[in-house]
Amino acid sequence: MVSNEDILKIARLAKLSVKPEELDGLTKDMNGIIEFANTINKVSAEDTGFDNINNLSNVFREDTVVPSYDREEILKNAPEEEDGYFLLRRRR
Repeated sequence: MVSNEDILKIARLAKLSVKPEELDGLTKDMNGIIEFANTINKVSAEDTGFDNINNLSNVFREDTVVPSYDREEILKNAPEEEDGYFLLRRRR
């Protein structure tokens, strides 16, 4: 169980400021997070058989070469272009 002092120590290490009115809520939230993590740790994943529930062997498709758009067609909408590339103004 996390105490208010633990929250203040964690905040100090993280260089965060914690208002006194936030302290009880943060302590409650942190304890809830730790309780949830402990619940997850108690579950045994060995008995569930969830490693391949969709029977997928390879979800990636093969790469196929497809024709690209015509460069002039793309650049005709550019406000400025140079040597077949979009010309962008440098921002400062």
